[in-house]
Amino acid sequence: MIIPIFLMNRGFPNRCCFCNERLTAGDLPERIEQDDFEAAVRSHLGTRKRKKGPVQIAFYGGTFTALAEGEQRRLLELAAPFLASGAVESIRISTRPDGIDPEGLDFLAACGVRTVELGVQSFDDEVLKASGRGYDAARAVEALGLLKARGFETGIHLMLGLPGEGPGSFLRTIDRTVEIRPDTVRIHPTLVLRDTPLAEAFRNGRYAPLSLEAAIEQCREALKRLTAAGISVIRLGLQTTRELEQEGAVVAGPFHPAFRSLVVSSLLMEMASILLDAASDGTEGLRFSVPPADLDAFPGPGRRNLAALGERLGLPEIPFAPDPSLPRGTLGLTAGGRTFRTDCTGRITVLDGRG
Repeated sequence: MIIPIFLMNRGFPNRCCFCNERLTAGDLPERIEQDDFEAAVRSHLGTRKRKKGPVQIAFYGGTFTALAEGEQRRLLELAAPFLASGAVESIRISTRPDGIDPEGLDFLAACGVRTVELGVQSFDDEVLKASGRGYDAARAVEALGLLKARGFETGIHLMLGLPGEGPGSFLRTIDRTVEIRPDTVRIHPTLVLRDTPLAEAFRNGRYAPLSLEAAIEQCREALKRLTAAGISVIRLGLQTTRELEQEGAVVAGPFHPAFRSLVVSSLLMEMASILLDAASDGTEGLRFSVPPADLDAFPGPGRRNLAALGERLGLPEIPFAPDPSLPRGTLGLTAGGRTFRTDCTGRITVLDGRG
C-alpha cells in the first residue's frame, strides 16, 4: 500500500518540455502542512483492511533530493510518528538521477527512506537532450548504482514517444533497463499537455506524438521483455486526474484512462494466437484459462479479442474461465484433449495429453 503525497513540481532544476504537473498530479497546494499530511495518511490507513503487504508513505511529483535539506528534513519528520508507531513501514521518494549523491543517500536512509524512484525517462542521450532533462544516460546509470550499493529498493520511470526518439530507441532503453535491473518500472507514453513547450512544438509541426496503436504495440513489447527478466512493471500509462480529463488538457497523444488494460489485452491476444498455433487438433473441448487478474482484459476492448478468435475458429462463442493457479502474464488453453500454457515469452508448455 502506497500513500501518495505530491510535492507539486518542487525541487526541479529545470522544466522539461512535456511537463504540466497541475494536470498530471492535480491542482494541489504548493506547501504540505502537518494537518493536511496527517489527514491524508490517516485516510489511506483507514482502508488498510482492504490492502495487503507493507505500507509506505511516498513523496511524489517533485525532485525530493533537490529540495533544501531543511525542507527534506521537515517532510520526513512529518512521517516519523507513523514510522515510530509501526503504522507505516518505510518511505518512498521520487527524484532525478542528477539529484543523487552518497551523502544525501545516507541522510535518507537514516530517516526511514527505503525506496527511491528515479525519473530516468530514457537511456538515449539524444532523447534526453531534446526533452530538456539536463543529464545524460551515464548519470542515470551511476545514480542507480549508488542506490543499489546502499541497499535501496529502486524504481525507474520511463517514457516513450519523447522528442528525438528514433526507430528502436525506446526498446533499446528497455533492453538497457533489463541490464541494469531496477526492482520496478513505470512507463507512460508522452502526451502533449496544454501550456507546455511540447504543445508549442506540436502546433508548429516540430513534434508528432505516437498513435494509440503504436504506443500499445511498443508497451506490449516492453512489458514482455521486462516481465521475462523478472522486473515488475507497476504502472503503464498516466494516472488519470480530474484535471487531466478536462477538455483541452491533453492537446494530442495516446491518452487512454485504461491504457494498461489495452496493453495487457493486446498481449493476451498475442498469447492466445500462439496457443492456437500449438493446438493443431481442432476445437474439440476448447477453453482458455485466464489468470483472475487478467479476466477483464482477456475479451479485449469491446470484446474485440473474442470476436477475432471466434472468426479465426468459426465459433460463435469463445469459452474462457479464471484459473487461480495461473500467475499473471500466463495463459492456458485446453483443446483436442491436451492442455497448453504459454507466458509472455511465447514459450509453450504441454501439461498433459498425447505428447
